[in-house]
Amino acid sequence: MTTAAPSQIRVMVVDDHPLLREGVAAVLDPQEDIVLVGEAGNGREAVEGYRLWRPDVTLMDLQMPEMGGLEAVSAIMAEFPRARIVILTTYAGDVQAMRALKAGAVGYLVKSSLRRDLISTIRDVHLGRRYLQPEIASAIAFGVLEEPLSPRETEVLQLAARGNSNKRIAHALNLSEETVKTHMKSILSKLKVTDRTHAVAVAARRGIIQL
Repeated sequence: MTTAAPSQIRVMVVDDHPLLREGVAAVLDPQEDIVLVGEAGNGREAVEGYRLWRPDVTLMDLQMPEMGGLEAVSAIMAEFPRARIVILTTYAGDVQAMRALKAGAVGYLVKSSLRRDLISTIRDVHLGRRYLQPEIASAIAFGVLEEPLSPRETEVLQLAARGNSNKRIAHALNLSEETVKTHMKSILSKLKVTDRTHAVAVAARRGIIQL
């Protein structure tokens, strides 16, 4: 990390993988108008780091120990409403992206496109714009048109994703096995799939559940 000049965009990167943080630093280093002022390994460190460094743009991972990215975004936005936070993630799902935007993020960038899109994204959000990759924006648009899973259906599918039978799901949620079967039928219909394995795959890809 280096001290920023007044004209430079000050960036903090938050990710629990040191190699990813090193990769971001390598992408930013040649840019004269952008400087990396701080790093954090989880959401709790991100909140503390934001208070210390007051970055212009924060790059935030979603899945991290101690405190996840969404919680950290909410915490930072509650304290610093003008914060500019870009989610940097491996998850391209529309539901996960919508959660991030609702929490206060102004950008959503998939890690596989770091070298292509990171610099322009930082500059755009620093100027007050929002940034969504076209494929994510398209997924969100289509997702809005679909009927979402209810909280109970999401619980059922999350338990199914962990290999639980209908009987074990019923016991865990204090439901009848028949009710679980009804929920599963509704889940398959809403996700437009024919079996629970496909339902789990689709829901994980869209960010509805976590594997």
